[in-house]
This record gives sequence, structure tokens and C-alpha cells, in this order.
Amino acid sequence: MKTKKLLLVPALLNLFDASPNTNVTTANTTGNDLSAEMKTFYEDRLIDLAEPELVHDQFGQKRPIPKNGGKTIEFRQFDPLPELTTPLTEGVTPDGQSMNVKTLTATVQQYGGYVTISDLLELTAVDNTLVEATKMIASQAGRTLDTITREVLAAGTNVRYAGGKTSRAAIAAADVLTVDDIKKAVRDLEGQDAPKIDGWYIGIIHPNVKYDLMKDVDWKSPHQYTDTEHIYQNEIGELYGVRFVQSSRAKVFKGGGASGADVYATLILADDAYGVTEVNGGGLRHIVKQLGSAGTSDPLDQRGTVGYTQAYVA
Repeated sequence: MKTKKLLLVPALLNLFDASPNTNVTTANTTGNDLSAEMKTFYEDRLIDLAEPELVHDQFGQKRPIPKNGGKTIEFRQFDPLPELTTPLTEGVTPDGQSMNVKTLTATVQQYGGYVTISDLLELTAVDNTLVEATKMIASQAGRTLDTITREVLAAGTNVRYAGGKTSRAAIAAADVLTVDDIKKAVRDLEGQDAPKIDGWYIGIIHPNVKYDLMKDVDWKSPHQYTDTEHIYQNEIGELYGVRFVQSSRAKVFKGGGASGADVYATLILADDAYGVTEVNGGGLRHIVKQLGSAGTSDPLDQRGTVGYTQAYVA
């Protein structure tokens, strides 16, 4: 009768031994800190998701405030000197000219929000709750900042009303934006020598408004441009010197017209028409607090948060 022998292979068993130098996701000591790796993915996702919403910021004058430079920024604009059509008198020095500068100040405010995720939700949810929370707050951040800028632009006082009307309240549902309105807006800007943005004026238009303009025979889609390399985000076409950028978030004055008609605002922008400001180091910031990071205020490691902050003004 043959006996069976059990062979032990130490080399294979050693594969299961724990190494004292294993790098783990919780390592956060000097010289072995991997905690930043747990947030990089979410940080990138927050910025990527938020930026596409910021259509209204594309064409603003960007003037950040240096860190520790206060909260208020001052924009300045010098008035042009008048033409001198009177000939000089021989031997007589003329009077010097006076300069005039106008100022506009703005103070940054901090915006932000967060969501709280429980340990049980993170443990049992079908979806990755951190990723989904990041998507949600990124969308919120983008829409918030876009709205702040949009409201500043929509409050401008250089306004033309469709249908020849003289006020927003008089606009009826039949008063649609026409090609002639765009031509007049361009005429107004050119009459004021308003500088163009790379040779063009820029229009921000709602999808519900673009249809009538796109029917014009002179409408050009981006692929028909001479320069097809420099296309703006969400750009849909060009007409009479205006390149149009579409945004479903273009300003709509709900019920602001006659008989409660909604009034859609189309912005036609020149260069340096507005400014957007943030504090260096205070830009869009993604903040993840892991379960238990609150210390004694979360003694059972039950809550984590995902949020953002932004110091901003338009």
C-alpha cells in the first residue's frame, strides 16, 4: 500500500506574506504621503465638468487680484483725446490738454456648497457616490458662476428691442429677433468705435432664438470660415460681422413682455466690454473630506463631504 505525502512549497507560501514596505492609500506620513492621489481624479473631473458651463466668461477681461491684495479691484478707462482741427499759431505754444479717466470697482465674494455622504450610503450605493457628488457640485459651480456673469451683462443699458419696440414690457410673442436687428447692433457698436474681438463682435444667443437668423442666406457655419482653427466654445456661426455662441443659459426674462411673453436677451459684445475677477489661489477649488476626517464631531466615522468654493466677481 502506497502512502501519500503532502509537499509544502515555501516559495509559493511566501507570496502571501505581508511586506512591511507596502504602499497603501491611507499613507500620509512624511516621505510616504499618498493622500493627494485620492483626490486628483475628482479635482480634474470638477474642473472639466464646470468649465463648459462658463460660456458668458469667455470674452471678459480677466483681471485676477493677487493673493493678500484685498477684495476690491478697480478697472480704469481713459477717455480719448478730442481731434485738434485748429491750426497752431506761429510762435505760440498751445495750451496742454486735459486727461480724464473713469473707474469701475468690484468686490469679490465667496461662493460654494457641499453635499454630505454617509458611510452606509457609500457602502451600499450601486453608483460611486463620490464621483456622482462631484458631477453634481461641478454642474452647480459652473451654473452659479455663469449666472453671476450673465446677470451683470443682462443689466447693461445699451439695449435694442425687437420689432421696433421701445421697452421690454412692450415686446409681444411675434417680435422675434431679425437679421436687421443684428445689423443695427453692429452699426451701433461700430459707430462708437467699439473694438472687436480678433476682428469680430461676439453674440451670445439662446437656442430658441437662433433659428430665424440661421435662415439668412449670408449665415456661415464654422466650417465655412476662412479661419477654422480658432473656433470659440459652443460657436454655431457668423452673420454680418458677429460670431454667435449658443447657450441654453442665455438670459430669458420670464413673462417680461406684453401679455406675459418671455423675452430672450441676445448679447452682442465688443472687446473689453466687461471684466471677471477672482483672487489668485481662490479659484474653483474642490474639497473632499473623507469619512471620519471631522474628528470628534464625527466620532463614528459616519459622514464625509464633497464641496467647492470660489472667490469671484463680474
